[in-house]
Amino acid sequence: MLTIGYVGNGKSTNRYHLPFSLNRDTIDVKTIYARNLDKSDWDTVPGVQYTDDLAQLLNDAEIELIVVCTHLDSHYEFAKAALDHGKHVLVEKPFMKTVAEAKAIFEYAKERGLIAQCYQNRRYDSDFLTTQKVIESGKLGELIEVEAHYDYYRPEIPLAAHQFSKYNSYLYGHAIHTLDQILSQFGQPERVHYDVRQLLGSGRMNDYFDLDLFYGALKVSVKSSFFRLKERPSFVVYGQKGVFVKPSKDRQEEHLKLFYLPKGHADFGLDTPGHYGTLTYIDEDGAYREEKVVSEKGDYARIYDDLYAAIKQGAEKAIKDEETLAAMEMLETGIAQCD
Repeated sequence: MLTIGYVGNGKSTNRYHLPFSLNRDTIDVKTIYARNLDKSDWDTVPGVQYTDDLAQLLNDAEIELIVVCTHLDSHYEFAKAALDHGKHVLVEKPFMKTVAEAKAIFEYAKERGLIAQCYQNRRYDSDFLTTQKVIESGKLGELIEVEAHYDYYRPEIPLAAHQFSKYNSYLYGHAIHTLDQILSQFGQPERVHYDVRQLLGSGRMNDYFDLDLFYGALKVSVKSSFFRLKERPSFVVYGQKGVFVKPSKDRQEEHLKLFYLPKGHADFGLDTPGHYGTLTYIDEDGAYREEKVVSEKGDYARIYDDLYAAIKQGAEKAIKDEETLAAMEMLETGIAQCD
């Protein structure tokens, strides 16, 4: 059993972590810390301790892993405190504000024989896992181009912002999801082209990005906007022998927002046939083929499975430090285009 505690009692902890950590027999959620427990909009979890005393969490000898689910500005502070007290630490994305902070935390964790890792749960999105499956099948042939889209139509968000904030930018908050997926699949790119915009003009929020990652002849584009009334496909993959189009995103978040939780619901997050992607290709006999691809099952709890294996069984970390650092470097470089 891996005993864990949380720093933060907001949406991140309650929507994107607890439904999964509480759904694993290998994980025991003992304590949740928040500066002001009275301000929480979430119901308390039976059997879990709640405290506004950080020392109670940090000094508890039973707690082995602390999960930091706070605003980006305090990630470094809480991660360092956890490591100071001999705890492994899992930190929400983006991992830190800067590459320098991320390097410092990784190095400090290694010095103390502890694990520090970013919570890259989107590696276990159904749409990404399905796209991986298609790529690895070889039916597309040599890859030429991959497009990864993460679109919204939420114009009220950029319209309400009248100043630029580097760390509250759309690039920092959303590109980190898809960039990690791409880095986990293809590794470090040879070069990156950045197109990061403030569609409403200088001094406003960053609300658009288009990053092109180059791997030899392969170009991988990571794109997103707050002004897409109709979303682009989640993934489009072009190869020399075919194309795969996954029209919709993973449904775990959709279900979580409806409080339709993984525990007790075997169909949690599952695609229906209407969500399946389409694979079109020329087979080995030269025949034209078009088929629906049954979606893989997404499961954010696999992050906790990975950490259990690393902490309790000595397995390698699933989310490598160099992958997190590469993503952080792209965020820093890209957002420097805005002001």
